[in-house]
Amino acid sequence: MIVLKSNREIEQMKKAGEILVGCHKMIAKMIKPGITTLEIDQKVESYLAEMGATPEQKGYRDYPYATCASINDEICHGFPRKEPLKKGDIVTIDMVVNYNGALADSAWTYAVGEISAELQKLMDVTKKALYVGIEQAKVGNRIGDIGFAIQQYVEEQGFSVVRDFIGHGIGKVIHEKPEVPHFGLAGKGPRIKEGMVFTIEPMVNVGDYKMKMDNNGWTARTIDGKHSAQYEHTIAITKDGPVILTDQGD
Repeated sequence: MIVLKSNREIEQMKKAGEILVGCHKMIAKMIKPGITTLEIDQKVESYLAEMGATPEQKGYRDYPYATCASINDEICHGFPRKEPLKKGDIVTIDMVVNYNGALADSAWTYAVGEISAELQKLMDVTKKALYVGIEQAKVGNRIGDIGFAIQQYVEEQGFSVVRDFIGHGIGKVIHEKPEVPHFGLAGKGPRIKEGMVFTIEPMVNVGDYKMKMDNNGWTARTIDGKHSAQYEHTIAITKDGPVILTDQGD
């Protein structure tokens, strides 16, 4: 069942989103060669505590960290670690913030120092794909319209869209209905209605869209070892169009 949110609930989620945006702005200033993703994770947890919020994914199905940190060929759910980031890496930091019971979810990919032209294009295309999808998230459209638009754009740019991980409804728990694929057919899936709140979070690969799992049971990486990027927003559907609850002002 898809749970429609009231204006009050959406406003509460927007406050969680503002705190999450504060985390990403802090991370953007921290990212450089030599820093570790474990340091970033610890800073995020401290920042959330200062803001009176908590990292919702810590403890979720026994996940042990406040953030996911996915480097280079890791698609998602990478564990923060002690190994320093290197010039030329890309890293996606993903987190879910709980503020007074309301949740917000957002991932962002960061360049570590100077990166290759191919990786810059990957990041640019993935970020634009997010907004291409958001443009379709309006009352009367269907969920499939989002995925169709994203897939069409990404493949035109010569990249591939991950199939195994998708966007999702969010509210008082991390994963609600509807499921929001980043691929598929226009005109399919549930009708988009005012009051829906869900994530759009395309994961885009340089090579094949297929994935394999690490032994930790969490981390997914590309099957061919090529790089992957991800951008994600939490959005609320209003009669006037989608509202980005995790908007960084970019």
